[in-house]
Amino acid sequence: MEPDVLGPPYGRQTIDLGTDDEGPVVATLVRRRAERPTRRAVLYVHGFVDYFFQTHLADFFAERGWDFYALDLRKYGRSLLAHQTPNFCRDLTDYHAELDAAAKIIRDDDGHDMLLAVGHSTGGLIISLWAHARRDAGIVDGIVLNSPFFDINAPWLVRRPLLAAVSRLGRRAPHRVVPFDLGTVYGESIHSDHRGEWSYDLAWKPLAGVPV
Repeated sequence: MEPDVLGPPYGRQTIDLGTDDEGPVVATLVRRRAERPTRRAVLYVHGFVDYFFQTHLADFFAERGWDFYALDLRKYGRSLLAHQTPNFCRDLTDYHAELDAAAKIIRDDDGHDMLLAVGHSTGGLIISLWAHARRDAGIVDGIVLNSPFFDINAPWLVRRPLLAAVSRLGRRAPHRVVPFDLGTVYGESIHSDHRGEWSYDLAWKPLAGVPV
């Protein structure tokens, strides 16, 4: 582990994921140890337009005797490289590679025999799909979902016909930007420069999000 932007007691490890059509790809595993040695670990996965900075979550688990790990997925946060499209992926199963690698580090390298996966928003969807795909491998002992993104919160006409059309477009032109504005209200409500209480890197988590 090398030092992390959060400072002690956090460290981080870069996971090499090879290359894709944009070039080299990495993910980043952040770690915070519990006060006493433990064989129990938590792996946290963030949501869309996000990365790990929520230290109160790590404190919660560490104080209860769990080593805490957080994964910045490819093209998010610590893992976003200059040549990449932020937060972009072609298929959610692409993330299985870094989740597998993170679980191997946690279980094999660091010696944990219990692994709890925790996912927020789209991270909840991603770890659910991954845990299901690996259900016979004995990798994940349990999952905790915080506001999991399982469907679009919109009328049926938007969720079904419109999204079906967008999906067809996405297969033909995956980098085409959808005219959908996330707005700044949410970002302003949580960032300490505005009306919120958290200080985080706006280059990694912009107030208005990233293009969809």
